[in-house]
Amino acid sequence: MLDMTQNPLPTAAGIGFKSQHFAEVMEDAGPISWLEIHAENYMGAGGRPIAQLKALAEKFPISVHGVGLSIGGEAPLDRDHLARLRHLCDWLNPASFSEHLAWSSHDVGFLNDLLPLPYTEATLARVCRHIDQTQDALGRPMLLENPSTYLAFTETTLSEVEFLTEIATRTGCGLLLDVNNVFVSAANQNWDARAYIDAFPLHLVGEIHLGGHDEDSDEHGAPLLIDSHGRAVVDPVWSLYAHTIAAAGPKPTLIEWDTDVPTLDTLKAEATRAAQLLPATV
Repeated sequence: MLDMTQNPLPTAAGIGFKSQHFAEVMEDAGPISWLEIHAENYMGAGGRPIAQLKALAEKFPISVHGVGLSIGGEAPLDRDHLARLRHLCDWLNPASFSEHLAWSSHDVGFLNDLLPLPYTEATLARVCRHIDQTQDALGRPMLLENPSTYLAFTETTLSEVEFLTEIATRTGCGLLLDVNNVFVSAANQNWDARAYIDAFPLHLVGEIHLGGHDEDSDEHGAPLLIDSHGRAVVDPVWSLYAHTIAAAGPKPTLIEWDTDVPTLDTLKAEATRAAQLLPATV
């Protein structure tokens, strides 16, 4: 089993890097100790994105977060995509690589979304095969992120925590705990977010994500939370994060903000708030 205590990301706050912030980040990162990129944005052979990333990697630990492998898909993994991902990780040598417990492809089509899975023995076996293939192809361990969900499948036989724990046990991968995803899923499906955290195998967590969500309602008028990554982290999610850190100890913590991207000062303020919660358990 992977020993996540060796994760080279610092137990400090990072942000998802956006190119418009390059000059400011290089000049004064403030409380930002590390950066995360989306792998699919850096699979080209050169140009400004690669030049910026090489400069950033000389100054910051970099985490690579994939969004396109479709780990949970029924089809085999895309070998060309894996090869491009391997090339990126080989030259960048990131501190961490992660992907989502989700699927986004069907036949030859690719859906621009991260869709949930039924938690069954058959799905478990398929996801484990795909993670084994990914780790073998990359020559490095990966982290698997818990999803944000809006419904449950009637065929599900395992809880999400049981499903993720078994994946980590069988494959040796680590886990990425998205606290906002826990909050969103708990609100949408009416279960206890703190109980989820308490049951989670926190010793396997190599990274934590925090992000914002939108509030909506379903066709019956019931509250519906959407994992949008387009606003600040809300107070209840900060409280759930504090509960998590109190139980797990300090973990590398990322501020995710992917739509309606704010100024770097706003991201620094979010990173500062995360950093202030981390030392309390050191």
